[in-house]
Amino acid sequence: MNPMKKLSKKDARHIILSSQKLSLVNNDESKEYLYKTIEQLGYIQIDTISVVERSHHHILWSRMLSYKKSMLYDLLENDKRIFEYWSHAAAFLPMKDFKFSLIRKKNFSKKYKTWGSADKKIINRVYDRVKAEGPLQSKDFVDERKKSTGWWDWKPSKDALDYLFHTGKLMVVRRQGFQKVYDLTERVLPHGIDTGIPTEKLFHQHLILASLNSNGLSSQREIMYLRKYDSKSFERSLKELIMDGKITVVYIDGIDNEKYYVLTEKLDLLTHPEKINGFHILSPFDNLVIQRKRLKTFFNFDYQLECYVPQSKRKFGYFCLPVLSGDKFIGKVDLKASRSTGSLIINNLFKEAEVNLNTSLQNKFRKKLEELARFSGCREVTGLETIK
Repeated sequence: MNPMKKLSKKDARHIILSSQKLSLVNNDESKEYLYKTIEQLGYIQIDTISVVERSHHHILWSRMLSYKKSMLYDLLENDKRIFEYWSHAAAFLPMKDFKFSLIRKKNFSKKYKTWGSADKKIINRVYDRVKAEGPLQSKDFVDERKKSTGWWDWKPSKDALDYLFHTGKLMVVRRQGFQKVYDLTERVLPHGIDTGIPTEKLFHQHLILASLNSNGLSSQREIMYLRKYDSKSFERSLKELIMDGKITVVYIDGIDNEKYYVLTEKLDLLTHPEKINGFHILSPFDNLVIQRKRLKTFFNFDYQLECYVPQSKRKFGYFCLPVLSGDKFIGKVDLKASRSTGSLIINNLFKEAEVNLNTSLQNKFRKKLEELARFSGCREVTGLETIK
C-alpha cells in the first residue's frame, strides 16, 4: 500500500495538463494519434453550439493542430473505434469501453419503463423500419401527432428514436451534417466487442481509473461528476485499487480536508517533468474546464459560459473562451466566427488581473487566433489590435 503524499498546486497542474495532453504543442497528423487522444481523454463532449466551432472538433484540435473533422467521422463510421453515447453528457467514446455504457442503458430502460410501455406501438414501428430499411434519421419519419404543443414537443418518432438510442437498441452509425443517423446496434458494433454487462465493482473501477488517467488526479466528487452511483460500492473499489498500489492518496498544498487520488505511475511525471509550454484557446466544453469548481481550485480561474445567461446579466459576452498559456489561464476572449464574411471576430478580451501581455504572449495569442480562424472556416481575424 502506498503512503499518502503531499503535492504543490504547481505539481498538480503539471500532472493534470500532461494527462490532458495540453502541455505541449503537437503536430502529429496520424489518425492513430487522434484515436489515442480520445482514448486518453476518455470522452469528447458533443454540443450543438457552433459560434466558433462545435465542441468535439475544437477539443480535439486543441490537442492536435493537424486535426481534420473527417478523421473523427472515419473513426466512427468506417473504423468503428469510437461510438456515440453518454458520458456526463453526449459524447464520443472509445469503442473498447462499450460495455460500460450498458449500465446506463439498463438504468434508462428501468427509469422510463412506463413511457416505453405506453408508446410501445410507435417504438416498435420505428425499430422495425430501421431494421427493414437500414440507417435512418429523424426526418425520415412522418409526424403522426396532429397538433404540436410547442417547439420543445418532439414528434413521436423522434421520441422513439431517442428512447431506442438511450436503451441501446439503436446506435449512431454516422452524423449527416449534424443530424444523427441510426442503425441497429448489432449492425453497428464491430465483431468481438464485449457486450456483457459489467459488475458494479468493475464499473466503478473503470470510472475511477479512466478519470484519473485523463484528469491526472481527482477527488471522489470529481470522479463521479454528474453521475449517480452507489457510494459504498464506489468506496470499496477505491480502497482495493489503493491496496493494490495502482492508486496513491495525495493531499494538495492549500486545499484543506480534501483527499485526491492519482495513478501511482503518474507520479513519475514529476521525476523528469516535461516543459509546459502550450498556448490554447479552449472550448467552453473542453475536458480541462468542464468542472468549474475544479478549475478554480487548481488554476485560480473563474469561468462561466454566458450564452445561457440573459443578455442583461452577461459580464463577458455570449461565447467567451478560456485562454491557457503554459500552466496558467491568462484571460478570456469573446469570439464569433462569421463564415459569411470569412472573419473570426474578437468582440472583447478580458485579461486576468495579474497578467501582463508582453510581446511574446501577444505573438502567441495572435498566432493561435489566426490558427483558430482557419480551423473554423474563416480567412482572417478581426480585432487583433485588442491583443495588447
